[in-house]
This record gives sequence, structure tokens and C-alpha cells, in this order.
Amino acid sequence: MKIKLIDESLRKDAIEIIKESWGSDILVSRGKVHHMELATGLAAIEGNQIVGLITYDVHKEECEIVSLDSFDENKGIGSRLIEEVFMIARQNGCKRVWLITTNDNTRAIRFYQKRGYNMIALHVGAVDEARKIKPQIPATGYDDIPIRHEIEFERCI
Repeated sequence: MKIKLIDESLRKDAIEIIKESWGSDILVSRGKVHHMELATGLAAIEGNQIVGLITYDVHKEECEIVSLDSFDENKGIGSRLIEEVFMIARQNGCKRVWLITTNDNTRAIRFYQKRGYNMIALHVGAVDEARKIKPQIPATGYDDIPIRHEIEFERCI
């Protein structure tokens, strides 16, 4: 598996994958709109196929993981991608890497905690606010759990 910066040769495919996975080419976290056509990210590639994607935003002394997708789970793809972003954040002088997931995403909650990320905030009702920006966010998610809240995780550098 190779990890490659999402450049112009990969951007169109990456955006299509994100649209399919996330319902749109925009993502919303903490009220901020992330336009995926402008996103910085990495792709995990096996052969000629994208098997994982991560997008992130370095701003001042923080790095936000905006999205993470692994299409062949339990093979270390997601773990490798978040470690690559952690190294990029360190090289850019960031003090922390942070991310948002929703209350229904119990797999992500486990995944990030097992990789050293700490749950630092529960933003009650934040997804209802995000729906005003991105109405494609479904009312229910994994295991038919209503999607209502954002959970913030961080890993300090």
C-alpha cells in the first residue's frame, strides 16, 4: 500500500468517493464548512485503486482530521492514514490533532480511543445545526441511532 497526496491526478476520484460516502462534496464540523474540492488529503492506494482517504486542515497550531474512509477495513489503512496526518501536523508545528465524529458512530469512537485520541467535548445538538448547512445529513445513522451530537476527540503532539 502506498500513501499519496491527493493531487490533481487523484482529486476527481477522491471527490466522487467522498460524495458517495458522505452524501455531498461538503462536510460540516463545529459549524465550519469544508469544501472537498479544496481539501488537503492523502489517499491509500493498492494497485491502481484507492482503498482509503483522509482529508485534513492545518490551521495555526491545530490540525483537524475532516474525513477518514477505509474501504477494506481491519487492514490498518485508517490507522496508517491518521498516523501520516499526525506526522504532517507535527512537521507543521501543530500542538494537537483533533476531529469530530457523531454520537451514532460507535466504531469511530472505539477506533480513535484505541489510537490515543481523547474524547474532550460533547457538542449537544450540533448536528441539528449542521443540517441547516448540509441537509443531506441523515436523521439516523449506525444501528438506527438518531444522529444529534458531535463528539470532539484530540491527540496532543
